[in-house]
Amino acid sequence: MLLAKRKRRENIAEYILYIWQLEDLMRALALNPDKIYSALVAPHEADDNKKQEIFFWYISIVNLLKEERKEQAGHNCHTLQLIGELNILHASLLQTDSKYAALHKAAVNDLEDFRNRNGNHRAGDVETSFDALYMKLLLNMKHQDLSQETNQAFQRIGAMVAYLAAKFRQAEEAAS
Repeated sequence: MLLAKRKRRENIAEYILYIWQLEDLMRALALNPDKIYSALVAPHEADDNKKQEIFFWYISIVNLLKEERKEQAGHNCHTLQLIGELNILHASLLQTDSKYAALHKAAVNDLEDFRNRNGNHRAGDVETSFDALYMKLLLNMKHQDLSQETNQAFQRIGAMVAYLAAKFRQAEEAAS
């Protein structure tokens, strides 16, 4: 919960990927409150009030998945809305920021390759970038070896998303 708040404030890309990871973790725990408490809350060295706060936060994720009928797969509307906001910024930066345009140009073929392999042809470049980075996260967790070419593709996509996330943070700070 605290980590999510910090990630949301500091790096929108890390926040989205973290929430997606939590969604999958909740599914792996069968969206079961007892399993969630045992695996994720009980190990915390915190007082009962803090544990209750943490537990309710996890349950709010479970409830959101149930409300949106995404118990088996998919991402919650909150993160998809953030990706929509990033997509608006992406379109703007392509027109106004030559560094971002160059990062996008370097990654565009990788994004198209990933979109073709993933089968989500309707996804834009920002959504595809997050899908690719989440896949990389999952592959890293499985300690799966990746080819040099694949690693380079992930690096190009990651560089584009990192720049986009930094610009998003700047825009949020300027607005507040």
